[in-house]
Amino acid sequence: MWRNLWRTISRESQLAKIKYTESYLKRAKKFVKRHPELIGQYEKTLQLLELNPFHPSLRLHKLKGHLSEIYSVSINISYRITLEFIIEDDVIIPINVGSHREVY
Repeated sequence: MWRNLWRTISRESQLAKIKYTESYLKRAKKFVKRHPELIGQYEKTLQLLELNPFHPSLRLHKLKGHLSEIYSVSINISYRITLEFIIEDDVIIPINVGSHREVY
């Protein structure tokens, strides 16, 4: 269902907007400092997220349990970005970035 809503909105405006919060920017800065070898993959993931949040390589999925309002995309096999979709405004808000254990 959420995928259909996003497609409807995406037809009207070509790109989603990523809205970075102060807390996410702090987390991202720490992530990049700890993992400088992943900067290219991390930037590519964010660019692709803006262009097409449903691109298969992102492996977008909704989380379950106490994180059921949050989605996750993959940077690579080991690292993720958790995020919120605000469908009405075509906005994606990153929440956290890190390893599977760190973000869940």
